[in-house]
Amino acid sequence: MQPLPDPPWRSGQRKPARRPLSRDLIVDTALRLLEKEGLDALSMRRVAQALDTGPASLYAHVRNRDELLELMFDRVLGTLEIPEPDPERWREQLKALCLAQIQAMLAYPGLAQAVINAMIPIGPNAMRQGEGMLAVLRAGGLSERDAAFAFDALGLYCKAYAAEASIWRSPDLDHAAMAERARQMTDYMNSLPPNAFPNMLAVGPLFSAETATDRLHFALTTFIAGLARG
Repeated sequence: MQPLPDPPWRSGQRKPARRPLSRDLIVDTALRLLEKEGLDALSMRRVAQALDTGPASLYAHVRNRDELLELMFDRVLGTLEIPEPDPERWREQLKALCLAQIQAMLAYPGLAQAVINAMIPIGPNAMRQGEGMLAVLRAGGLSERDAAFAFDALGLYCKAYAAEASIWRSPDLDHAAMAERARQMTDYMNSLPPNAFPNMLAVGPLFSAETATDRLHFALTTFIAGLARG
């Protein structure tokens, strides 16, 4: 019987070193998993498996899944630029901030749902984003009260939009079933007396995936225009 060859680290080659476990490494790994597998698959056990360790070792760095999601959201917000408030361009700056946050959340399916369901973001990057948006609102001449209420409303809208858009973009979504449901709804509406809901029938085709971006821009532009007039 021929002897087995020595492992590579016994023949002068070193075994690849494992990165020391840290909060940053856990968050990075969790974000990659979220991007590939979605929110439902994300668990402390799954993250530990990806790191080739046991779940218990994660708890020395992250308290639980909710804290991990908060850290993940804060990490994503940290990738966004915060503009220097410009009173002449505050409307454009405010809209750009909102769009950037939405795009950041959409890059990680389910992250927006997690934020809505489980947390009030207070990490350092969330605080910087909040401070930056409030500064832009104040540069537009809004009072502290109006700026605070606008900040709250825009934050809720952006998260809700990203959450809904993530659902529609999910690979698990049964598009055939959704198309059949839409057909049934249209047939039902068309079966009603012609003058019962004329406006609903007229605008129905405008609520589609093709108009999603237009509806988003309309909502933000209209809201911000109202702030400017107020």
